[in-house]
Amino acid sequence: MTETTNEGRLSGVSNFFAGVGNRWRGLPKWQRGIGFLAFVAFLYYLPLLGVPGLTWLRTDSIEGGNNWAGVLFTCAVYVLIALGLNVVIGLAGLLDLGYVGFFAIGAYAVAIFGSTQSPVVKSLQDKFDLAPEWAITWAICIPIAIALAMISGVILGWPTLRLRGDYLAIVTLGFGEIIRIVIRNSTNWSGGPAGIASIPGPQGAPSADNHIFGLIDAKPWYWLALSIVLLVVFLVRRLENSRVGRSWLAVREDEDAAAVMGVNPFKFKMWAFAIGAALGGLSGFLFASRQGFIEPNQFNANLSILFVAMVVVGGSGNMAGAALGAVLLAYLPERFRDFSEYRFLVFGLALVLVMLLRPQGLLPSKRRARELKDRQEEVAVGA
Repeated sequence: MTETTNEGRLSGVSNFFAGVGNRWRGLPKWQRGIGFLAFVAFLYYLPLLGVPGLTWLRTDSIEGGNNWAGVLFTCAVYVLIALGLNVVIGLAGLLDLGYVGFFAIGAYAVAIFGSTQSPVVKSLQDKFDLAPEWAITWAICIPIAIALAMISGVILGWPTLRLRGDYLAIVTLGFGEIIRIVIRNSTNWSGGPAGIASIPGPQGAPSADNHIFGLIDAKPWYWLALSIVLLVVFLVRRLENSRVGRSWLAVREDEDAAAVMGVNPFKFKMWAFAIGAALGGLSGFLFASRQGFIEPNQFNANLSILFVAMVVVGGSGNMAGAALGAVLLAYLPERFRDFSEYRFLVFGLALVLVMLLRPQGLLPSKRRARELKDRQEEVAVGA
């Protein structure tokens, strides 16, 4: 009786989410366009939002946490990470547990080449007799960070993408740890355990003259990150609906069958790895620019596991689901700061609860939901 009741509850939750999605897809195109624009406008207005009676949503602060705009910026960066990792895990079916390595590469790219405190910049100043305030500009560091992360993805993927399943996961987990350890031990170019300070933003290194992109007011940073997220959503959606996206899905479903049908699995897995790495590097770039200071311990393996959890909890293979998972996993730890001693316990219990009620994720892709439903039916028949 209890088992039947639980199955009924799970079915009710699944039907609710499916009904909302079907109703949205059933609307005329112009209504969906208006709804999307209204949602985007709401996202841009969020830092200014103050809801009467809900003090934790006010503009100034979250009780026991950081200021509201700063938390929103963190959510936007995590959404960007989830979009990149969704390409790797959700579309291509590659379990990457070392995504924090690409995140660190993007962060250290802007720190090493853009900060006047960087050992690399100091050596260039001494070698070419440059001014003490000379460094590569923030805008030029953007393609450098993306390129370095993408090249790292290709270097990692070339020997490892012939592996499958758990073996690939173990190798990528090692990659993330190798990046952190190399950065910590290379004091001559990364600053070592001391890290690198004075990382620039769009207005240069952190100072009192930065009236817009400073360290105090996070609203401009959130609006910048949100604009990049929307651009990435547009580009990834176009890519997902292209021949490349369909090839990713074919490789994820059955790599051998895809090869028989003329799809080169290694080639398209490499594309997924490179694109995911580039988005990871871009998110790390934004993170370091906002922080103004980074050090190796900020890029540990726990963060990489959190990145994977964002995609799995939200819904693997669905950009909206991955974004929702990223927002929840970025926001919940801040919301539970009042329970500083128990917040990770509460956070973990919340994740377990989601996985029990929605094993396919909060907003899964229709294909992923059908796969899990078929597996559950197979298990029920076998039992």
